[in-house]
Amino acid sequence: MSDVQEKDNFWIYVAGLVLAVIVTVVLIKSSEHDKFESTAKAIAEDASNSAYRH
Repeated sequence: MSDVQEKDNFWIYVAGLVLAVIVTVVLIKSSEHDKFESTAKAIAEDASNSAYRH
């Protein structure tokens, strides 16, 4: 009898999951960055229009 041990892929699955989470976070952060670009431009044009007056 030959007992062939199947390779344990646990750490490959963990690495894949971590990579997927990192990619998801980066994609969400980059899409959120573009969301406020028009607001930043409006504040730069007229600072008195901002709620964050100095």
